Amino acid sequence: MKKIIIVAIYMLLIVLFQNSVTAQILNKSYFTESNQPAGNSITDIFIISSNVWIGTDKLSMSSDMGESWKIFTTEDGIGKGGVSAINFYKGKLWVATSYDTTDYKGDGQPAGSGLGYSEDEGETWQWFSQPVDSENVTEYNPTTTVKENIIYDIALTDSTVWIASFLGGLRKMNYSKDVSSWQLITVDGFSFSPLGNLAHQVFSLIHDGNSIWTGTAKGVYKTADGGKNWTPFTHTNQDNPISGNFVVALAHQQYNGYNRIWAATWPAVDTTEYTGVSVTRDGGLTWDVVLEGVKVHNFAFDQDIVYAASSSGLFKSTDFGHSWSCFPQIVDEKTGEKVYSEEVYSVGVDSFHTIWAGTGDGLALSKDNGYTWRIFRSFKSTSLSSEPKTYAYPNPFSPLRHNMYGEDGYVRFQYHTDQSTTVSVKVYDFGMNLVKTVVENKTRTVGGDYAEVWNGRNDLGEIVANGVYFYKVKLRGKSPFWGKVMVVN
Repeated sequence: MKKIIIVAIYMLLIVLFQNSVTAQILNKSYFTESNQPAGNSITDIFIISSNVWIGTDKLSMSSDMGESWKIFTTEDGIGKGGVSAINFYKGKLWVATSYDTTDYKGDGQPAGSGLGYSEDEGETWQWFSQPVDSENVTEYNPTTTVKENIIYDIALTDSTVWIASFLGGLRKMNYSKDVSSWQLITVDGFSFSPLGNLAHQVFSLIHDGNSIWTGTAKGVYKTADGGKNWTPFTHTNQDNPISGNFVVALAHQQYNGYNRIWAATWPAVDTTEYTGVSVTRDGGLTWDVVLEGVKVHNFAFDQDIVYAASSSGLFKSTDFGHSWSCFPQIVDEKTGEKVYSEEVYSVGVDSFHTIWAGTGDGLALSKDNGYTWRIFRSFKSTSLSSEPKTYAYPNPFSPLRHNMYGEDGYVRFQYHTDQSTTVSVKVYDFGMNLVKTVVENKTRTVGGDYAEVWNGRNDLGEIVANGVYFYKVKLRGKSPFWGKVMVVN
């Protein structure tokens, strides 16, 4: 049940790679305890009993409804970078990671840093390096580098772990600890060639208890015999087909004796393809297309209820996809903080029917079907003597790209107060001319960490020009705090 957020240019970038799998075991975890998750861009949510695992800049886990977090890094035995996939099966939590290879010139590509599993909630890990092929391979086009070779999804059976590695292809490995080699699988029986065959570019995986399903750039494929034989489901090979062949997410819903496979299906190369959600109730024989025009990243289920995390927000259906409603902007009930992101990357539902939504601007939970929310966001408190009294983030800031909600992007001005107060925030240009009054004598009833937001527009509603801007935070009875933000469009 995995989303991916894939830049379209990945479809054009093919790099050839090396197969040597190694494993490392770290016997003791040194995870960090924190009252915040590790980052604000939440690309994965996986819920196991009372533990909520999220994928962001690092792997984070909370067992107390977000009150505290354990944060895992390379020191704990997992791979370098952020989380690209999470799954769990029969006591084993599997995690894959990736990182940015940007160099000093600003040139770079994402790269896979492997995957591993823990059987004790992250205390210890067995980790495998990213599968790559030997340069000596001649029977197919080998993947000999980790660049663009990223694990976007994981499927698990009793004996095998499957990975969708995009340009690294579809691979599987036996669980046995004395086996450390991956078998490369192609869904069409042809020699592996991701440059020339879209069916070899894989993005999503699920195991429905009987079959493995994989989403590629050429449709959905299904096998019931461990990958020997595959049944294809494409936009053109059925009377009631999927909407598009670029399949970025798959999910399995079991309810009341029914089994449904849900697929986020985007256009690939055929001009008749279109974006939507494709769902089958009969093992792929026929597909219904719903949520047309919406780019979905991930699914979650609460019995008969379906949730879809998408570029257009978080959607909910109570009738198996026939009709949908979109949640309004997420607002924290207690603090008034808002999520400034229409894009929802991930969603999960726990056994108490709590909805967890992962966005590009933090994590949110709702215990009452979305009527009220609590937001968790990663930031540095300005209450510490070692920190500035205020700072802006993101910085540099683009009103056309960062924290987009509606037609506007937003930057936060962070500050702290020890007691109830009023706050005023004003933005000035380089010549100290007033550009925008963000808030004027806004009441903060209790002490704590707060942020005011600016949409990069002046008092006339115009987006400001590129450049450095200064802002002043004035708390009642205190000397003003000054900060600066660079606006770059």
